[in-house]
Amino acid sequence: MTEDRIAAPRTSWHLCQDEDEVDEVKDSQALCWAEMPTLIAEVQAAGDAIGLPFIAAQADLGDPEPMADADGRPYAETSFRWIDPAHAYWRDRKLALHIAFLTAARLVAEPFYYSDGSLHTWRPTGLLDAVDCEQAKNTPNFGEAIIAPVHLPRGLVGAVFWCSREPVGVEALFAGHAGRLHNLAVKLVATHNEARGRPRNATVPQTLTRREVQCLRWAAAGKTDGEIGIILSLSVSTVRFHLRNAAAKLGATGRAQSIQIAAGLGFVGARAA
Repeated sequence: MTEDRIAAPRTSWHLCQDEDEVDEVKDSQALCWAEMPTLIAEVQAAGDAIGLPFIAAQADLGDPEPMADADGRPYAETSFRWIDPAHAYWRDRKLALHIAFLTAARLVAEPFYYSDGSLHTWRPTGLLDAVDCEQAKNTPNFGEAIIAPVHLPRGLVGAVFWCSREPVGVEALFAGHAGRLHNLAVKLVATHNEARGRPRNATVPQTLTRREVQCLRWAAAGKTDGEIGIILSLSVSTVRFHLRNAAAKLGATGRAQSIQIAAGLGFVGARAA
């Protein structure tokens, strides 16, 4: 089996194709930025209509910078209102590391609500039960909230929070409105991330072969190249060949990034990762 492939030289046709793709990406980003004011207004109006008018949003929980418009102005300053107008929470770069709602947003992909010190969703789940909400419970003038996590491909996680200063019967509000709020959150977060060109260098990956996926899955499970070879009855050099090809197709620069991208695109299941 041949394990090294010689790449064909790039021609002027390839370069023109690359330029066309760059222009298409820029056009798409411009259209997304143009959509953002309408989406922001819809998110605010939805909260106002159900008594949860105080809103916070973040398009990428892994980004210490606040969610902002094309000129870099945080939406928390220009568009959304917060429970305590004097609290510039978006300037706290460590916020996403210690806020219970953000911890919960990383754990589940469905909307959930906060009331009286605990989190709930449509179904029983031990993941939300284990989240400590004592900080929210002890925050003055903080009532109830509906939180809509947004889990996008390649590991991007965002969230939108609709909150009140006092109890508003959030359980009934959740039952009647959570689906629509979640839909709005997905639109807002996905549009904002595409407007910013996130994730960076994201491309449509080439189709992975069955062997490439198998090698990635076992690599994600912590197996060495030698162990993968024994499991799949392949030589070590063949395993490495498949992993190199998979990395090239995914646009990854190494084994760890290959596994991360493959997991974020659904090639590596939770059992392996």
